[in-house]
Amino acid sequence: MADFFKDMEQKLSGVISDLGKKTEDTIEIQKIKSDIRSLKRANERDLIDIGRMVYEKFQHGEIRDTDYITFCEAIEKREETIERQEEEIVRIREGR
Repeated sequence: MADFFKDMEQKLSGVISDLGKKTEDTIEIQKIKSDIRSLKRANERDLIDIGRMVYEKFQHGEIRDTDYITFCEAIEKREETIERQEEEIVRIREGR
């Protein structure tokens, strides 16, 4: 009977140790994933800032690369469409 409890204690000890290790691993993995998300968000902010800087240079006639110009012209057309739609909203509201 003493052997039974000894075996049970060892098995229980092993299970608890495994659970502790898995918990530590899970916490470490979550921390790493959080760090990765933070780094990706920082990259997204920087890419947005780069795009904004390129567009501002385009507006001042400082961009010559046709790849950039294509994107900037598309942005410009959308800005014009937005402006027309905002004017339409004003006209609709004033007509009421």
